[in-house]
Amino acid sequence: MIRSRIIGTGSYITGRRISNEEIAECVGLTGDAVYDLTGIRARYWVGEEEATSDLTVEACRRACHAAGTTPASVDAIVVSTTSPDAVFPSTACYVQKAFGGKSTMAFDIAASCSGFLYGLSMADAMIRSRQIRTCLVAAGEVKSRFLDRTDKETVVLFGDGSGAALLRADEGAEDNGSGILGVRLYADGAGHDLIKVEGGGSRLPSSRESIQANRHVLRMRGGAVFRLAVRRLERAILDLLKEFGVTMGELSHAVIHQANGRILEAVRQRLKMPPGLMHSVIERYGNTSSASLPIALDDAVRERPAKPGDLVLLGAFGGGLTWATGLIRW
Repeated sequence: MIRSRIIGTGSYITGRRISNEEIAECVGLTGDAVYDLTGIRARYWVGEEEATSDLTVEACRRACHAAGTTPASVDAIVVSTTSPDAVFPSTACYVQKAFGGKSTMAFDIAASCSGFLYGLSMADAMIRSRQIRTCLVAAGEVKSRFLDRTDKETVVLFGDGSGAALLRADEGAEDNGSGILGVRLYADGAGHDLIKVEGGGSRLPSSRESIQANRHVLRMRGGAVFRLAVRRLERAILDLLKEFGVTMGELSHAVIHQANGRILEAVRQRLKMPPGLMHSVIERYGNTSSASLPIALDDAVRERPAKPGDLVLLGAFGGGLTWATGLIRW
């Protein structure tokens, strides 16, 4: 039986540290009020010369270094982003170019904050079907380029960054062995209007009018997103644990999309997670969209290294609407 295993993780945060006090001036709040609303103390915004692929290349390099291999040796690169370098070609192709070597398969996924888990599921399927043996699954976001600096629903939350994981086929995996046990993906297009960048696509092409109307920035209905995120994640996590016969007490790490400190705490309380199980980097880095899950995963396994046999729970919720869960035996 073939199962895919994560053999290395990496993350990369760069740019200027943006404090709550700097943000607060733009939206008529205090720095303490921003923290109370979001659980965030700072986020990082890249400089003008940096793009999503630049961050993603470095996160991929670090994941490969952790695994003791090189990016040129992988068979596929999957990149989750909703802030790509360009409409096309894919950001994954920019990443592949930076590594050179063979004609590695490379493509993007646009599943908003759930994108890393969507990519993990695709990589796992390709490995299990023997199409490939190794795959870099990365998520990179430069959300600072799409923010209205006067919109307190979004500007207080979002930062830039990238995270990555290297997957490799494990030929000898048993049913109770290590590897990705399962990833479950969900979507509800009826909620597409809750988190969006409206302009720039075929429905609303870029024009002088669309730019003047500020329709190329990120908009979010925060209250509705909060309620749906908590309910959907709670249900999906409970379903996943029941499917695999795992109790909350058997988990070693829980890593959830770093959307907002209040969402993380609400999910933790509703699931009755024991203290210390849920790992969070929201205070340091803010919401880095689809990159937040691999960034937090990398931070978690470096801060408290996962041991063979440890069970790791993953979860995410984002625009689309999309949400996803994953269970890994390290």
